[in-house]
Amino acid sequence: MYRTKTCGQLRISDVGQQVILAGWVQRTRKMGGMTFVDLRDRYGITQLVFNEESDKALCDEANKLGREFVIQVEGAVNERYNKNPKMPTGDIEIIVSRLTVLNASLTPPFTIEENSDGGDELRMKYRYLDLRRSNVRANLELRHKFCLAVRHFLDSKGFLEIETPVLVGSTPEGARDFIVPSRMNPGQFYALPQSPQTLKQLLMVAGMDRYFQIVKCFRDEDLRADRQPEFTQIDCEMSFVEQDDIICTFEEMTKYLFKEVRGYDLGDEPFLRMPWIEAMTRFGSDKPDMRFGMEFVELMDVLKGTGEFAVFNDAAYIGGICAKGCAVYTRKQIDELTNFVKSPQIGAKGLVYARVAEDGSVKSSVDKFYTPEVLSNLAKKMQAEAGDLILIISGDDAMRARKQLCELRLLMGERLGLRDKNKFALLWVVDFPMFEWSDEEQRLMAMHHPFTAPKPCDVPKLDSDPASVLADAYDMVCNGVEVGGGSIRIHDAVLQAKIFEVLGFTPEKAQEQFGFLMNAFKYGAPPHGGLAYGLDRFVSLFAGLDSIRDCIAFPKNNSGRDVMLDAPSAVDQAQLDELQLALAPKA
Repeated sequence: MYRTKTCGQLRISDVGQQVILAGWVQRTRKMGGMTFVDLRDRYGITQLVFNEESDKALCDEANKLGREFVIQVEGAVNERYNKNPKMPTGDIEIIVSRLTVLNASLTPPFTIEENSDGGDELRMKYRYLDLRRSNVRANLELRHKFCLAVRHFLDSKGFLEIETPVLVGSTPEGARDFIVPSRMNPGQFYALPQSPQTLKQLLMVAGMDRYFQIVKCFRDEDLRADRQPEFTQIDCEMSFVEQDDIICTFEEMTKYLFKEVRGYDLGDEPFLRMPWIEAMTRFGSDKPDMRFGMEFVELMDVLKGTGEFAVFNDAAYIGGICAKGCAVYTRKQIDELTNFVKSPQIGAKGLVYARVAEDGSVKSSVDKFYTPEVLSNLAKKMQAEAGDLILIISGDDAMRARKQLCELRLLMGERLGLRDKNKFALLWVVDFPMFEWSDEEQRLMAMHHPFTAPKPCDVPKLDSDPASVLADAYDMVCNGVEVGGGSIRIHDAVLQAKIFEVLGFTPEKAQEQFGFLMNAFKYGAPPHGGLAYGLDRFVSLFAGLDSIRDCIAFPKNNSGRDVMLDAPSAVDQAQLDELQLALAPKA
């Protein structure tokens, strides 16, 4: 056997045992006639001791070991003289009697430590080394436990885990597809699934009743911290259900996961349900972070037309937030906030502030345009007290201005320590608009996807006022992150055809793209609905990570590249010829 124990297994009760360990050299230390080696494997670290007095040749061998050498040792478990309470194995050490080098190692490009000196790109290039770090490995162990708990819960509720194809047809809605050329069908293409949406609906038509799958999905979209070109969903669907049935089932699962995997009790109370329009009005986001307040206050009645500040007088929206105890912010700090909201990513034209002094008086960056009475009314409307700072954004587009104010709210929440990663606030956002206008396409687009059912009471509006129709859709939000979302689906072929008509599809185009689904509905489709959780996002929240990359074994960088495998890359001309593909010359 290469080992009889792991490097994280031995304790004081094992003193006197003869053991064999195998693993990687974390570090070596020579102190006088003694050499100490920290040996690491997936389970932990154990200290090895080599003594010149008892075996000089063996000690000389140990002195030649480098970082990340793979070795095997045999020896006796001994109680340490200087114990290390920070290590689970810190009470013991191994007095080594035999050493075998199983594999030498080059000096790694960064330190394999919890706090590494390697940057993101370097660690991703050598991801197989990065995964040796205990904190990165812990994220994958957490992911493993999360998936086991998901399967256990859904199995207990009668769900079947069913695989669906990875090579599917391209769909025109949603994000861009990754397309795959077919050698056997020249000039034709598969697509990688953005989600198994239509397939899980067909499983409901097939009478599977309750389905789930932990499945890879692919979207060719711009990346950010919580997006990867390939990601993993917990995909779920149920038959003969209404919105409440789905929400209650998966709220129960979420509470189970938090308690079982994270050790966090979300309590017995149902999650808050907030209509989409309320979330946008109060927080400027359809995924509001409810760990802290700082809600928006609309200030049109206080500031528009009550002074000579043209920016406010011409605005379609004026809104503010109150940052408690921040009146002490310096001019430099205010300028930083102004530059933040004016950055290209946020796009606001500027920032107005007002401070409430200890005597209750209000000083503002627009003092010269308003009377003290108006500024006093501003403080009252904001419920601002002595020492508070009021931050105001306006704009000629109300929704855009709210989104800008949302980014400022999140920044202030971060600065004030209100976004505690060990605290969790969950809610459902419901009653989404069914459609949204696309300036690029010059038509209505499905806000979620074209198979989402409208609210039954809004179906008549599909002819008269489709823009006002609400969807029977819902998103689960945790700490300002959308962790899951879904809807009741359309199960009637006539209604589905109507939705395609509103979306601008001709009957022929709808039949070409989705005929298989519409035809299936004609054979007795049950009422059904479901949702999908973002597994990567959920695990990253449990782990307290800012990015989903560290809970994915082999992630892509911000450009969608796998720097370890150097992909995507060019292919041989012979492969292109076989696929009957020709590359256009570079512009």
